[in-house]
Parts: sequence; C-alpha cells; structure tokens
Amino acid sequence: MRINPNKCVACGNCTYVCPMGAIYIDPVMRRATINRDECVECYACYNGLSQEHLNPTMVRTVRRLFQALRLRFDPEPDVCPTAAFEPDVLSWPRVVRRAFSDPRVPHESTGVEGRGTEEVKTNDVSGRVDLGEVGFTIEFGRPGVGVWFRDIQKMCTALAGAGVHFERKNPITSLMSDVSTGTIREDVMGEKLMSAIVEIKVPVARTEEIIRLVWEIEKQIDTVVSIGVGTRCDEHGEDHVVAPILERLGYRLERAKTNAGLGRITNVIEAAAPPEAVGATR
Repeated sequence: MRINPNKCVACGNCTYVCPMGAIYIDPVMRRATINRDECVECYACYNGLSQEHLNPTMVRTVRRLFQALRLRFDPEPDVCPTAAFEPDVLSWPRVVRRAFSDPRVPHESTGVEGRGTEEVKTNDVSGRVDLGEVGFTIEFGRPGVGVWFRDIQKMCTALAGAGVHFERKNPITSLMSDVSTGTIREDVMGEKLMSAIVEIKVPVARTEEIIRLVWEIEKQIDTVVSIGVGTRCDEHGEDHVVAPILERLGYRLERAKTNAGLGRITNVIEAAAPPEAVGATR
C-alpha cells in the first residue's frame, strides 16, 4: 500500500486505522507515510476508510484558513477526504503478506480465506486428527505485533526435529522447501505477517512433550505465540485423556466450541419398524 503525497492532506485519520501502527505523519513532508517494513498489506486502511475524493488543494487551503482563525477543520474520523490510498501491484514475495493478513483474500495453496486454514475446527468433516492423536495449532502474531517468517522458522525447525507431522493443507507447510526439516523458503524470510498458524499432530502420549517444546522456543521469538490443542471426544462427547494432561500443565479448560458433526452423516439410520411392532391397527 502507498499514500499519494500529492493527495494526502495529513488529517491523520489513517494513523488510527492501521492495526500495525505502520502509518505516521512525516514531520518533514507533512504527509501521511507508510513504514513498508511494518506494513503487512492487510488493506485495513484502504477498506476501512471512506473515500471522499475532495480536491486536496481545496482541503489544505481550508485547513490553513481555519488554523489562522484558530478554528478546527477536520474530516470525519472514518474518512480519507482525498482518497489518497493507492494499492501497490504486489509481486513475489511481498504478496504473501496480503495472503496471510487480509481476511478477504483466499490462499492459493488452500483456497481458504484469512490465514488460509480452517484448523481442526472442521475435524468432523476433514478428519485431520484421528482417535489417539492430538492436533496442535500454534499461532504467531496479532494485530499490533505481527510476526516475521524468520521467527516462524525457529519453531518449525524445532518441531521438525521432534518428528511431528505437519498438516499438509496449511499455507505455512506449502511454503516449506523441506517439510522433513521444517525449512521455510529463503525468499520469504524477510516478510512480515499480521498472524499465521502452524498445524501439527502427534500421538496423545506426546502431548506434554510438544507443549513444553513450544514453551521453550517461544521464549526465543519476538512475537505473541498462542497454542491450541484439539482431540477427539469419546462416544459420550467427553475427553478424559488429553484434558487431565492440560490441567496438570496449568491450563484451565473451558468448553467453548463443540462441532456437532453436521458436515456428514455419522449416525446409523435404523430401518423403520413395521406397524404391527408398535401396536398399530388397521
């Protein structure tokens, strides 16, 4: 994303919209400017502000006049009065920033919008995690923080060294040049994302081992790391295997989301009983 300096009137509205704090008013130019290193191409500025297309010279003149009269003239806070934002034509590798950071853009590798993965939330349909297995979603970054690929690489290398299985239908996995070592392509290492998710799975017996490994590596990473754990419940809809492990590690469990298996028929439909079997009369 870029801001056209010929159109910008330095109203400052866009500085509040950017979730990464990448937009600032340059004191020399007196124009809004984007820090390209910190910009993750999420398009929140372009899509989040109304565009009024007012004449920039007119707006600047009116603002200077009002300033001389010690009056304020500012546009509404959700408006770019001169439509100064102009999306860049993104090429590789910078285009990956938008793919991970703009929730309206589907990933080419998975066809899923947002960060490119539905995670184990659709396990009733996808069957990513089977009985006796535990799936992990390791999320890096958040608005205002973001994450560099080089930090994601540190976690992937450690996980690969532990012999985990990386989820194939995941954008981070698709960017690996060597899945066996968790090596991400060198040409994207200098790119920053708003957030990304690495998905793995291991046998249930390795649950604590993997959590402690994530604890160790996240101390070496300059971003926010969140870990999610998913497993299959028993026939009564309960989990008495993974839950005790998590509780022992200090996690307080709350059942906030349950997939009911509506994606496909899993129950056996019994044949209808004949009328005589239920006491029906002719």
